[in-house]
Amino acid sequence: MITGLVLAAGRSTRMGGGPNKQFLELLGKPLLWYSLAAFEQCAAVDEIILVRRPDYADPAAQIGRQFKKVAAYVDGGVERQNSVWNGLDKARGEIVAVHDGARPLVTPALIEATIASARQHGTGIAATKVVDTIKEANADRTVIRTVDRTKLWAVQTPQTVRADLLRQAYRQVLEKGIVVTDEAAAVELLGQPVHLVETPFLNLKVTTPNDLAIAAALLQAGR
Repeated sequence: MITGLVLAAGRSTRMGGGPNKQFLELLGKPLLWYSLAAFEQCAAVDEIILVRRPDYADPAAQIGRQFKKVAAYVDGGVERQNSVWNGLDKARGEIVAVHDGARPLVTPALIEATIASARQHGTGIAATKVVDTIKEANADRTVIRTVDRTKLWAVQTPQTVRADLLRQAYRQVLEKGIVVTDEAAAVELLGQPVHLVETPFLNLKVTTPNDLAIAAALLQAGR
């Protein structure tokens, strides 16, 4: 069994406050709808666990009822790692694909590719090669050095991991009081290898109001 764990419990601080961004309208549907639809359409996914803030339980349920694979709803935590841990408590799959509900451009094909990687390697992390020249700078914005970009990747979601490995990784993170920003970092702390899956399109995360307009344009253009 494969579980999709969709996260919609963020605080949306960079959207200027107001409503949880995953419930903002994008082309007539809530932003979250697009992620759930991609997981619903992915044949490899058997169930979806939706992690949301308690104060958004009703709107989350209204959206979730549109999808047959949504099996459970879970309250989010203080940090992302707490939200994922709460979701893992309900996940029945031997592989778990964790996805930010604010990435509406994800496709069933990308989800399936990360699952295939997790089956083979234990992990499958969506990522894209860094194409810009990267500078390391100090606090006053003076450049220290130019970083070799040929080895750099920007990681995204889905981040798909064998369930036992992901539970072990997050158990260590929580027991040691470490804060990590994604599943890959948690697995790295175990000393386990992390395998990347190249994303062949712009897998935008909606973070600011301008990102909504960009996401709408990309969806209308068929990405």
